[in-house]
Amino acid sequence: MAGARDLAIRGLDKALELNEPAIRAHVHRMRRSRPDALPAEIVSALEKQFLAATTTLGAAAGASAAVPAVGTAAGVVVNLAEVGTFFEAAALFTLGVAHVHGVAVGDLERRRTLLMAVMMGSSGASFVQKAAGRSAPYWAKSIIQSIPMTAINNINSKLGPRFVTKYGTKQGILVLGREIPLGIGAAIGAGGNAFLARAAIGGARSAFGPAPSSWPGGDSGPDAGTLAPVAPD
Repeated sequence: MAGARDLAIRGLDKALELNEPAIRAHVHRMRRSRPDALPAEIVSALEKQFLAATTTLGAAAGASAAVPAVGTAAGVVVNLAEVGTFFEAAALFTLGVAHVHGVAVGDLERRRTLLMAVMMGSSGASFVQKAAGRSAPYWAKSIIQSIPMTAINNINSKLGPRFVTKYGTKQGILVLGREIPLGIGAAIGAGGNAFLARAAIGGARSAFGPAPSSWPGGDSGPDAGTLAPVAPD
């Protein structure tokens, strides 16, 4: 499973490169297509988009791995590439939800904390709260924006191995699971990604709580709510 763990590290690092202007633009595009949508409706749309995209991705990769003419080796290549794409979709989703909540995370290590914890679901949230010495039910804004950088680095040094073990092992199992007869592989690919995506959606809900009742500044227009990034310590 060492290869899968290395892949998890590389995929996470790549996903963290997504910049704040891209996040803003993504959320604003969704708002322009739903000009009267409240923040909660945009969060719901982000959840559905993430789940649909990752499930489709898993089904396509699973089917490729299961086609006899393609073969096992080619199928594994498809699945390895899929891991990074899954993480990038998770980053777009997580940071998009953060933007709706008024949390713009520009610092790389704060992003790392947020993304790892969200993708790990309830266990990630519990770990971050305990490590930060905070017990608020919705931790993302206070922890990501308020605690010192030294605490963020300490959390990441301890959370990182847990994340890599969880995702390296899980993705390794899913890659192997797709190397089975035609038709079954696609079901496992889609189902596995749906499981991971739902865990991340639950993690985001635990991290941020209910969406704000209105957009920042009280402006409900589709281009409102441009946020400044969190300043580093």
